Amino acid sequence: MQRTAVAHRDSEYLVIRIDTSIEPASLTPGITRLWEVSGPKVKDLCLKSSPDLATPVYTVNSRYTARGWTEWTQGFLYGEAILQFDATGDNEALELGRRLTRDSMSPHLTHEGVHDHGFNNVSTYGNLRRLMLEGRIPFDAWELAFYNNALQVSGAVQAMRWTETADGGGFIHSFNGPHSLFSDTMRSLRSLVLAHHLGPRLLGENDRSISLLERAVQHATTTATYNVFYGDGRDIYDLRGRVAHESLFNVTDGNYRAPSTQQGYSPFSTWTRGLAWVMSGYAEQLEFLDTVEDAELEPFGGREKVRSMMLAAATASCDFYIDQTPLDGVPYWDTGAPGLAMMGDYLDRPAEPHNASEPVDSSAAAIAAQGLLRLGHYLARSGDAAGDRYTRAGLTVLQTLLGDEYLSLDPDHEGILLHGVYHRPNGWDYIPKGKNVPFGESSMWGDYHAMELAVYLKRLIEGGKYLTFYD
Repeated sequence: MQRTAVAHRDSEYLVIRIDTSIEPASLTPGITRLWEVSGPKVKDLCLKSSPDLATPVYTVNSRYTARGWTEWTQGFLYGEAILQFDATGDNEALELGRRLTRDSMSPHLTHEGVHDHGFNNVSTYGNLRRLMLEGRIPFDAWELAFYNNALQVSGAVQAMRWTETADGGGFIHSFNGPHSLFSDTMRSLRSLVLAHHLGPRLLGENDRSISLLERAVQHATTTATYNVFYGDGRDIYDLRGRVAHESLFNVTDGNYRAPSTQQGYSPFSTWTRGLAWVMSGYAEQLEFLDTVEDAELEPFGGREKVRSMMLAAATASCDFYIDQTPLDGVPYWDTGAPGLAMMGDYLDRPAEPHNASEPVDSSAAAIAAQGLLRLGHYLARSGDAAGDRYTRAGLTVLQTLLGDEYLSLDPDHEGILLHGVYHRPNGWDYIPKGKNVPFGESSMWGDYHAMELAVYLKRLIEGGKYLTFYD
């Protein structure tokens, strides 16, 4: 349950302590250290990888282990190797990423049982395609066609997981079934829109052509309508920017029924990694929207209607994150986690990973920071001065994550970003003996997004090509 004391932070000091003096270049030493840490760990995990072994998901007592649910993290590992090359020119890492993508990722392209296509396939095939188009790896027409075809298939398969809603829209349903709309999918939606960008047709019964762009816009609209709250009184917990992890629909008539959650504490609180998926997802979709021709958007009410919907969701969720996160920018795993009530004014001091009540989630911070930075860049590019606040908030979060508390400096620890959480309600996260909550562990999505965030900022610092998933 969202606590009233948390919901009303009126003082300018009761938000993330945004460092207004911070400049991207000042983080260069920390980013350089991250690559020094990540290189040996990523290559070692890739060298251990085998089709006969389950995919590493998160660490238990510093060692990566699998967790049977879906294989949604495999692309993150191989994508990390590709990002390592992107940042450092490490050819061994590149060849590992290329070989493992070729040999192991094809089942994910046609996996019709999950919504995770953007996580697995854009992180691998998509990153390799991007590097080839940038001239970072040798151009080969057949190899580029291989990446393009893979991404076209992935986006089309993702679009087939479709549930129609009573208002004429629809959404890509989660692996829970056709009733379930996850906030996570806003970040994974990059697969569907990249497939549209590459120009395939999805054909249905009787060769009916199905627009991938239409499905992307409808999914984004449905998520913005039902998973994101705007303070307009939908329920008594309706705070602007609050995000429900899951929305439930009646599959018989397509009507919305209720908020829900799988990995959060409550349908009426905010699971902070779900919030982060929404922040980063809408921010990068706003960037992609600028590449779409006006005529393509007319069937959906025109550019301004689509842009306004995405911008409202992006700004509301980013504002909520800034308002409901401790001073250093790292959130606790859920804004309504019950143990927070025993921690006093926990929002008015830096996050405490070693506390005895509730865990923090650094993976949410890494994902959210990219959303803040992309939204800030998007607004600044259009001349909106509000962009500076989001940019500096994102830099503040990254500055924290690059510090000794969160960067895994121990070479015997297989993770890169410490203090992440996977599934608190299910009790899957490792808790050291004699302690009450998990801490000191890593996850594939946390490590990957920390590395992607570092590549993003490195390019801004060096004046390189702006990092997107589609070019």
